[in-house]
Amino acid sequence: MIKRHLGSQGLQVSALGLGCMGMSHAYGGYDESASFATLNHALEQGINFFDTAEMYGPYTNEKLLGQWLNTLKNQREELVIATKFGFDIRDGAFPGLNSRPEHIREVVDASLKRLQTDYIDILYQHRVDPDVPIEDVAGTVAELIEAGKVRYFGLSEAAPETIRKAHHTCPVSVLQSEYSLWERRLEHETLPLLRELGIGLVPFSPLGRGFLSGDTKPASAYDSRDFRSWGDPRLSEENYITNLRLVDAIRHLAEEKATTPARIALAWLLHQGEDIVPIPGCRRIPHLDDNIGAVALHLEADEVSQLSQITTQLGVAGERYTAEFARFTDQ
Repeated sequence: MIKRHLGSQGLQVSALGLGCMGMSHAYGGYDESASFATLNHALEQGINFFDTAEMYGPYTNEKLLGQWLNTLKNQREELVIATKFGFDIRDGAFPGLNSRPEHIREVVDASLKRLQTDYIDILYQHRVDPDVPIEDVAGTVAELIEAGKVRYFGLSEAAPETIRKAHHTCPVSVLQSEYSLWERRLEHETLPLLRELGIGLVPFSPLGRGFLSGDTKPASAYDSRDFRSWGDPRLSEENYITNLRLVDAIRHLAEEKATTPARIALAWLLHQGEDIVPIPGCRRIPHLDDNIGAVALHLEADEVSQLSQITTQLGVAGERYTAEFARFTDQ
């Protein structure tokens, strides 16, 4: 597995990371043994970048990752573990945001215990809190870095103005936001700013919550515990059929290159720049192996261009979030 540099602060990770959320949150089901097997296989294949958050569960995903880390003995220094703060968690629900400095400190201490580690490699603000100046957030993370509890500062779903202000107070190493063949909004202002400031990009949902992999189902086909059954407008009955045209175009190129749609979609992202490291989530080894195959997949310049034009030519039906979740974004 090749490595990539995320930002200009010295952070280096595998070219593909592993989003761990789905192992215990959002997509229904929990299988500890299968998750451990997938995590071990990822490590064996050279993936060293693992993403979680206190919100996932809540807390159960960090605990799962912590139990796994505890089995690795002396390998901790080889890994890059990312987690997040920023939600107000009450009785398992998320009524709002909370990035007050005292809350950030409390969350970090609790996350360290759940993760069974002495430090967090990347600490993200999960969502921008409009009630707390970003300078106060960045200053608090800078203190945590100075204390040795955190190594790198990250933001998630932050707007360009927020990124610039935060970076002025504490260097931001990474932005994590949704970016894929069917979600391109970062390209206009955010991605150029990241490159101006020397900040890496970690795309989440790089396969459109599985849709771009060709494993396509409408919202109604998912279990009620699955976020996709109610939280993704692009999978709703009225939008699903329209969006299948995008998958068909990706599948067509995949057939020409004797590969899979998932690898095509991830390879397109990897070809957007050496400062980009996607974190597709998966719970099973076959899906992980499919994703890993994208790292070695070469796309010709005309193929990258062809894929880039799909969204413009075919369009994407539906917003990426319902209004309930869109209110937490800073864009």
